[in-house]
Amino acid sequence: MSFRDEDDGRDLRKPFLHTGSWYRMSSRQSSSVMSSAQIIRDNSVSVFLCVLIVALGPIQFGFTCGYSSPTQSAIITDLGLSLSEFSIFGSLSNVGAMVGAIASGQIAEYIGRKGSLMIASIPNIIGWLAISFAKDSSFLFMGRLLEGFGVGIISYTVPVYIAEISPQNMRGGFGSVNQLSVTLGILLAYVLGLFVNWRVLAVLGILPCTILIPGLFFIPESPRWLAKMGMTEDFEASLQVLRGFDTDISVEVNEIKICGINKQENYNPVFRSQTKKILVSFDGRMVGIGLLVLQQLSGINAVLFYASNIFEAAGISSSDIATVGLGVIQVIATGVTTWLVDKAGRRLLLIVSSSGMTLSLLLVSAAFYLKDVTSEDSRFYSILGILSLVGVVAMVIAFSLGVGAIPWVIMSEILPVNIKGLAGSIATLANWLVSWGMTMTANLLLSWSKGGTFTIYTMTTAFTIVFVTLWVPETKGRTLEEIQRSFR
Repeated sequence: MSFRDEDDGRDLRKPFLHTGSWYRMSSRQSSSVMSSAQIIRDNSVSVFLCVLIVALGPIQFGFTCGYSSPTQSAIITDLGLSLSEFSIFGSLSNVGAMVGAIASGQIAEYIGRKGSLMIASIPNIIGWLAISFAKDSSFLFMGRLLEGFGVGIISYTVPVYIAEISPQNMRGGFGSVNQLSVTLGILLAYVLGLFVNWRVLAVLGILPCTILIPGLFFIPESPRWLAKMGMTEDFEASLQVLRGFDTDISVEVNEIKICGINKQENYNPVFRSQTKKILVSFDGRMVGIGLLVLQQLSGINAVLFYASNIFEAAGISSSDIATVGLGVIQVIATGVTTWLVDKAGRRLLLIVSSSGMTLSLLLVSAAFYLKDVTSEDSRFYSILGILSLVGVVAMVIAFSLGVGAIPWVIMSEILPVNIKGLAGSIATLANWLVSWGMTMTANLLLSWSKGGTFTIYTMTTAFTIVFVTLWVPETKGRTLEEIQRSFR
């Protein structure tokens, strides 16, 4: 299968951002290149730097998620908000993210991965400025919606870009950097929120995207997206700099060409036919969507929502210590996943992770059931509080070891390039929609029955084990083209 013919009468879509010409230099050129350029063009260093730059997007994502926790009381006091108004403020990021998710795939397909990150950065910056200068709830709400819109685009584009630029033996680790950066952003919001007021914290929220925008000019566009657009010269130049100028890329170039893309589907897409392709069979497309839905159905948001109460019941009265402690645990556990995913494989980590979550949630639900029939003055009641604490911490660790990061990695790997934009938008939208639903129902369910709520989450994580065992393929060590051919 060849690239799109240049004389087929249709205009090629061009990338929104063009990289500097430095990466077009080939290894045949003069050896008098500056040492810094030689370093940046080294095989693994080049990809690493690209991942490091785009990781600013998920740091922004995490900062947005973590912002409302340390600022709740201060914002309510300063702006005279009610608790329900602040709850609306907190949930509006999810609403904005759902809108961003709907647009994310098509934006990334039409103007490129880098262009979509640029577009996502602008509303994030405007949103944080609106919050920092807010005098009433209207600016606060507008800023939160804009942030959410940008985050919705980032949550799809970053894992896809990382998957498309990474070598097959490093793709899982680099892909997990996405979730690691999210947890780091959450932790930064928690920690900085202890030392600065909410307006200053909002100003600090501008920094990741402010650094990301200029950084995008120094990294190449996704070679696979350029190939899909028929930009042969740009495609090969981008791939060469990502693999190193002393590396023979002919095999990988030919594989991407052979895997190729049907011109009718790629350049003249019909929404109805693509949607039919996604829905008619339970294959790789549905695996990606299913994993992202099950990630949120695991109840991680409710667990984090109720964690401070569980810590308090266990004798830890400071909610700040509890939230920061959980944030540190998430970062460390996700870092372990980043190291393990290309060694142990995606399936094994997902099975271990969801099994650990099932056992942890079972412990928490059992502790709550027993607390309902135990006197609060008894020593056993205090022991049950400690067991709840152990269960929550174990659940967060288990989630971070696989279910937190790997669904995004697999989604970016498994979706065929010809429908990745639409299918990726659906998967990202489903994730945010379920996340919003779980957050909104958590308080209601917990007030109904704490033991019953965690039992529901236990059943969901148990089903995740079955889902992964039966339907999720191992993608470790395989090229994107090999993965996508296996579903034909």
